[in-house]
Amino acid sequence: MAQIFHRSTNFISRFTLFSTIFLVGLALTAMLGLARSPYATNQNISRQQPVQFSHKHHVGDDGIDCRYCHSSVETSAVAGIPPTKTCMNCHSVLFSDSAYLEPVRESYRTGESIKWVRIHRLPDFVYFNHSIHVNKGVGCSTCHGSVNQMPLMFQASPLLMEWCLECHRHPEKVLRPLEPVNEVFNMDWKAPADQDDVGKEFAKERKIRSTAELTSCSTCHR
Repeated sequence: MAQIFHRSTNFISRFTLFSTIFLVGLALTAMLGLARSPYATNQNISRQQPVQFSHKHHVGDDGIDCRYCHSSVETSAVAGIPPTKTCMNCHSVLFSDSAYLEPVRESYRTGESIKWVRIHRLPDFVYFNHSIHVNKGVGCSTCHGSVNQMPLMFQASPLLMEWCLECHRHPEKVLRPLEPVNEVFNMDWKAPADQDDVGKEFAKERKIRSTAELTSCSTCHR
């Protein structure tokens, strides 16, 4: 019986099959890479604000504590955006005639809040509580980066689920001293060489929950 297909058909079939598998794998890799890229996560992207507030100037140069503006960070799930009155505590005297700060003065006169653009935005199905992290010894810069070096605020961390889970699996790596000096709000804090051992002691003292509980779906998805 004569051969129906040319000998090259086998090669073409194999080549087509493996090429399809390769291209599908490449496409999936590209999609996963895109989902983790700054383009998708908004990491390292500065936003235009009504007033370009400089954390570097206020925190880094002037040494203003995070809690002066974000006054509810120790007691509430949200850190809180300061009311305009907080700004005017200083700027009713300092740079009180600056045209650059006119939106702040107008907000204070009219009582209408400044429409700040949110930088760190989690999905609506994710629950995050600032107070529990702060009171257990997780520093501001662990999530927000070195804000004292940011002329314009940007999202320093990817805020992906896998990023959060890495911390929940190994909380000892980020826990800071609370006494005799509270290092949570210290932007220049560096983990010591024995951080793993010290962190485990902190976790025990502060009754940090088990890895199973910290990585349970219901911990963050409520």
